[in-house]
Formats: sequence, structure tokens, C-alpha cells
Amino acid sequence: MRIALLAPVEESVPPKKYGGIETVVYNLAEELHKQGHDVTVFASGDSEVSCKLVPLVDKAIGSGISKRLREAKTYEALVKASQIIANGDFDIVHNHAGWQALLLKDLFKKPIVTTIHWILDDACENEMYGHFKDMPFVSISDSQRIPRPDLNYVATVYHGLDPQKFRYNETPQNYLAFLGRFSPIKGPVEAIQVAKKTGQRLVMAAKINSFERKYFETEILPHIDGDQIQYIGEIDRNGTIDLLGNAKALLSPIQWDEPFGLTNIESMACGTPVIGMRRGSIPEIIIDKKTGFLCSNEDDLIKAVGLIDSIKRQDCRNHVLQNFTNDRMAKEYVALYEKIIS
Repeated sequence: MRIALLAPVEESVPPKKYGGIETVVYNLAEELHKQGHDVTVFASGDSEVSCKLVPLVDKAIGSGISKRLREAKTYEALVKASQIIANGDFDIVHNHAGWQALLLKDLFKKPIVTTIHWILDDACENEMYGHFKDMPFVSISDSQRIPRPDLNYVATVYHGLDPQKFRYNETPQNYLAFLGRFSPIKGPVEAIQVAKKTGQRLVMAAKINSFERKYFETEILPHIDGDQIQYIGEIDRNGTIDLLGNAKALLSPIQWDEPFGLTNIESMACGTPVIGMRRGSIPEIIIDKKTGFLCSNEDDLIKAVGLIDSIKRQDCRNHVLQNFTNDRMAKEYVALYEKIIS
């Protein structure tokens, strides 16, 4: 099958450090290519994939420029992609670039399926996806659909990863981990409070967006003492594996209805249980009291830390092997492509 994968251009594929959507596109592209499909990734020029790459911009535009300029460069890239795809020999376009690409859907001249990566109770996302509600959409969790149940969902496909790239560790070190970005919705302040109230060491790795720097400096930085609360910066793939694999648990006290949360399956792939909130997609990813704990408040989070040794780390690894692999994800998408094309 001849597949065009359309990625955002804010980060490379795969991202050099933080970047959830770009990681998913990379994982999918590599597995589809491995399974023998003719895959072309439309992304930034500094991307590195085993299949064909069509650069839409010279390098990832990042988040260090103004929002308006990012939007302009995004649309410029999408117009370029639509022109190349329209004149190319593709069976289907798999859109990971959001509703923005659907504004140009008539220019692509190919069947399009869109995986929605953001929350649909966001006012902009809610309205814009509503303009295209008859287009085929893939949700990344069942909970993601709740704000817009009227969209034409053709499947829920959970993210997958290559488990061979995540080392299983049966003997972790004595610390909790926080991984993601310093944003109020990710719950870094809540993670710090849990660590302090349980006397645990917390190692934090996170991206700091320019528009969230003030939040970091006022709410996070005063708590970082380099001893109990440590910040090791924004880390790459190897750093992620080391951080998660050596932690006795990942703290994921999210303050929003996260549509998936890739770090959760990455953590469990290393054998590290997840202590998360009972909201969004988390109950679909974590098996309560078997691969982690589902919590409703701070007291639950604190209790879960005390019970973390009751979790068998092999159960966490097995859960990923059974439900969240690249192989499973790619096969589900291929079946979906065939259905849409026919």
C-alpha cells in the first residue's frame, strides 16, 4: 500500500527531545515500512526515517517563534504537501497535522483519514473539527470522543511503541519520575507536593515552552533544590529510557482529560508502574493496582506511593507487549486504510 503520512512541522520526526505526535508518526512509519508498505513521511527536513521523506520545511520550526509565524509556516508547509500529494501516486493520506490540513482537503485529491491528537473540549478544536464532521476520524482513546460524539469516528487506535527499544529493569533506583513539559495541565506542582509529603526523591525532566516560562520560574523553580527535587532538563530518547527505567514509579498527576499520554506506556515498557489520575484516557491505559494506580485526589496519590512495591514490574511490561506495540498499531491502521479506500 502507498501511504502518505502527514506530520506537524514544529518538531522533527522523530523529535530530538520532547514531541508526542512526532514520536507516534515515527513509530508508525517505521513499522509500516518494516511490514512492506510504500511509506512517505511529509515532515521537517531534519527528520530521520527509514522510508521516504519529503521535507516541507528545512528544519523543525520549534516553539521559539511567535504563534502567528508558526501558524504561517504550518500553512505554507501544508500547501506544499497538498501539491506534492495531489500529483503523487498514493492510495491514502494519513493526516496527523490536525484540522488545519482538512482546510485543504480538496487539494489533496486522495482519500484522507485524520488521527485527532488533541482534546476536543478545546474551543478551537471543537469548532474546527465540527466543520468536517463527516470526514473519517481516528480517536486515540475512547474518552477523547466525549466532547464531540457526533464526529465520524471510524476507529479508536491506541498508540504503540517498539518494546525492544525500552529496556526492562527489575531493580529500579529509589526515586520517582516526572516526564513531559512544565505546564499546569501536566501536574508538575502536584507531583512536587506528593514527593515532599511522602519524603520521596523526585527527578523531573521536562520541556519549557516560551509561553510557560513564567509558570516554571514562579511555581516550579523555587522547589528545585537539586537534592530531593531535581530537574535534569529536557532529555532525548536515551535519557527518557534511563529516567523511566530506573524510577520506581512515574508520577502522572495530570490536571486535564489527556487524550492518551505516550509517557505512560513508555514507562510501563520499562517495567515502571504509573501513578496517575482517574481522568481522560488514563483508565484505558493503566490497570488499577496491577500496572499502577488510578487516583482521584492528592490523598490517593500519596497512598499509591506507599503501595508501589505491591506492583509487579513484569506485569507492566507484559501489559505493553499485549496492548501497546508498534506492530499492533500498524496492523490496525492498515485494516482501517483498506476499509476507507474501498
